[in-house]
Amino acid sequence: MLRWFEHGQVYHPTKEWEATGADVGRPFEDVYFNAKDGVRLNAWFFPADADSPRKNLAVLICHGNGGNISHRVNLCRALLRTGVNVLVFDYRGFGRSEGTPGEEGTYRDAQAAHQWLRQRGFEPKHIIAFGESLGGGIASELALRETVGGLVLQSTFTSVADLGAEFYPWLPVRLVGKIRYDTLSKLPRLKIPVLIMHSRDDDLIGYRHSEQNFAAANEPKFFSELRGGHNDEAWEAPGFESAIEKFLEAVQSADKAARR
Repeated sequence: MLRWFEHGQVYHPTKEWEATGADVGRPFEDVYFNAKDGVRLNAWFFPADADSPRKNLAVLICHGNGGNISHRVNLCRALLRTGVNVLVFDYRGFGRSEGTPGEEGTYRDAQAAHQWLRQRGFEPKHIIAFGESLGGGIASELALRETVGGLVLQSTFTSVADLGAEFYPWLPVRLVGKIRYDTLSKLPRLKIPVLIMHSRDDDLIGYRHSEQNFAAANEPKFFSELRGGHNDEAWEAPGFESAIEKFLEAVQSADKAARR
């Protein structure tokens, strides 16, 4: 019962589609690939404009714990405006992806998406992991398991255990919980540019989570304050795209420095 309750609190996948990749208004590919354990996953790939100075960069979106990729159309649109390629995929059990979600499974799913981009011709240092909410825990683990050029954490918690203890202070969450997604412990081990974004009005994951994550991250690191509640479309907030632009410049600078 405890495992069932915990799983139900963390994952809220839906199979129903709210939109299609075509609604982004850009060319796209509806693709499938397999995770290492054989689970078949679905994703959308949006290529950058052919004349974009950032056409060598790809943002890999690890979305939050609810819905599916059809609920991230506007996020894809906002990121594409910065001139990058975008890959957004569904974890196992979400959308058209097979299987049932779980912590290790979602890590494998992100690695499979990373591998797809590698096979597409993107250098590891040109892949940027973007984690939205729960996706921040997945994106930070991806940055430990695979080479990436940067990490973006938007409205992300320090860990599921910390968040659960806040929601259920009368339960021994830290003792009995099995799902961790411990973002905070991973950040000190990452030596890549990091952008952390959060709103003080977040009504689900407190602003202090991102403050702690930012303190734990290594330089170069950036912080951008968003507006609105947790389930509002943060990518519509003033400053979202400008923060992404500044971060991408840092990623490109770090790449140039490494090539000298």
